[in-house]
Order: sequence, then structure tokens, then C-alpha cells
Amino acid sequence: MKQLHILIVTTFGAGFSPIAPGTAGAIVGCVFLWAFNQFQIFPFYPNPGLFIGLIIVVALIGIYATNQLEREWGKDPSKVVIDELVGVWIAMIFVPFTWLNLFLAFGLFRFFDILKPLGIRKMENFKGGIGVMADDVLAGIYANLVLQLILYFL
Repeated sequence: MKQLHILIVTTFGAGFSPIAPGTAGAIVGCVFLWAFNQFQIFPFYPNPGLFIGLIIVVALIGIYATNQLEREWGKDPSKVVIDELVGVWIAMIFVPFTWLNLFLAFGLFRFFDILKPLGIRKMENFKGGIGVMADDVLAGIYANLVLQLILYFL
């Protein structure tokens, strides 16, 4: 069971990247978004109900698995990147898939995730897996809102 938790929280090993594991986890999230679009599964635009459900399930599984490993790995270890996958997925809700939109969602999400403005840093005060996940969920929401504004005005 521990190996499954490791596979989940590292997003299939991306968290073991020696350089920018969070970015690696977000890139894996983008690969999934491409696959969802390419194969018409879990649509995130224009009716993302199933996709939102998937995000909730993955976030809850990620929180649980993080809680199981945090005792051994410590608080918010950099290897845990399932939260980056969830955050970049949130950034693409209600957004039509184009490579430009995916690039913008990725960039905006990483911007908010790294700098942690507008209350994002406070989300890390929650304990356990919730604290790990909450800041990336909020970063994804902010990225989505900014991307929606960009798309509206372009």
C-alpha cells in the first residue's frame, strides 16, 4: 500500500525530479489534460462536470496518501506533487483546449503557486494533506480566474 501512496503523491514519480519537482508534477498534469482532450475523456470545456468530479476525487486521494507519507517524509515534502497536478487541472476548468491556453494555465498556475500571493501562503497552515493540497487549489483557482479574464478580453 505504501508503494501506491508513493506513486500517487509523486504523480507517477515526477516528484523525484532532482530539478523543480513541482514543475515536473504540473507538467504531468498538462500531459493528462492533453490526453483528456485528445481522447475526448473528462471534458473540461464547455461542460466540465465529470472533470470537476475527477479533480475532487484525485484531490481527496492525494490528501489521504499525503497524510500516510507525511509522518515519514515530514511536512509538505517537495516529493509530493499530486497537488500541482490538481492545481493545473483547476486552472483549465471552463477553458477551451489550445496549446496556448494550456501554456498560459501552466504558467499562471506556477506563478501563483511559487509566489503564493493573496492568501495562498495561509493555506499551508492547514495540517497534513489538506495543507499540502489547499494552497495549490487556491493557486489553480486564481490562475483560472486570470486566464478567464485574458480570454474574455482577447
